[in-house]
Amino acid sequence: MAEDIIEAQYDVTKKSKLKKFYEKNKIFIFSFVFILIFVFGSFSFYLENKEKKRVLLSENYLQAKIYLESGKKNKAIGILKEVIFANDSTYSTLSLFLIMNQNLITDYRELSALFDHLLEKNKFSKEERNLLIYKKTLLNSNFVDESKMLESINPLLNTETFWKPHGLLLLGDYFVSKGEYIKAIEFYQKIFIINNLHNDLYNHARSQLSIISNE
Repeated sequence: MAEDIIEAQYDVTKKSKLKKFYEKNKIFIFSFVFILIFVFGSFSFYLENKEKKRVLLSENYLQAKIYLESGKKNKAIGILKEVIFANDSTYSTLSLFLIMNQNLITDYRELSALFDHLLEKNKFSKEERNLLIYKKTLLNSNFVDESKMLESINPLLNTETFWKPHGLLLLGDYFVSKGEYIKAIEFYQKIFIINNLHNDLYNHARSQLSIISNE
């Protein structure tokens, strides 16, 4: 009987403390719950909007391809540019590559600016970013001087990446086109220092060095 009384008193004391804590902190509790609901709702809204945006971008990308197939190049270009500036790492990149593959824009300055926009406004994995840098440098190789060429390709040469040997070959070919064979040889020879490359890369370097030796 005494144990029951003690237990009852303990429960009353405990409830009293909880009530006092609630009364003292109810504004904080309500605010905290409201913030949680708001954050959760905002995050859900953000994810839903993001998914809707990606669906719309995919539809626009496909619509641009349909326009191309029907010969409506200007409409296709307009849509593809909109997708690029929508800043989606997947569809923006696909749109730029489609523009290049179909030769929809031939002004290298405009294309180079689109590459810069992609690289600046989107998040990519290391190799995705390096691919874009390589493609941008390849695009510019016929138009820019040596300093601009080296500045563009340096991010590939200063790191271990799949695209480093491709960058070395690109520089070798660039200097061959300029008749600067000593510089070309320097970059071709660096290919043979890198292990486990595809044979095509080694063969390209050997072929170019052979051509240079016969000049």
